Amino acid sequence: MPVLTIRERFSGGFQGELEAPRAKAAIGSGEGRLAPYDMLLGALASCYYSTFLDIIAKKRLDLAGAEIEVNGEKRQEVPATLKWVNLRLALHGAVRSPVADAGFREAAELAGKYCSIYRTLSHVAEMKTELEFIN
Repeated sequence: MPVLTIRERFSGGFQGELEAPRAKAAIGSGEGRLAPYDMLLGALASCYYSTFLDIIAKKRLDLAGAEIEVNGEKRQEVPATLKWVNLRLALHGAVRSPVADAGFREAAELAGKYCSIYRTLSHVAEMKTELEFIN
């Protein structure tokens, strides 16, 4: 398994740049910058969807695209871990039938089980996943 590496560089205060092997992003406080929990929820959505795509490929299910919305609430007490997280997966152009719909629902459930970031967050937060078909 390859070693994963990112770099972050900061200049005065909490404004910097995240540099990954294939992209860069502005991070920190202020307009146009990603905050830590933006990146965490984004990582969750990406990991979950990548895992979902692997599962539906094995099931030979087809769709045109998807939208993922992730909401969460941080606890007030320290450490301020997430209290709950809701992940809404909306499928666009899914090839549907009763069997396919059941396959998509199972894939959505399994993606939560096999996505490492989802599993990690589930140790501190109540996780909920919703699946919606938009055709």
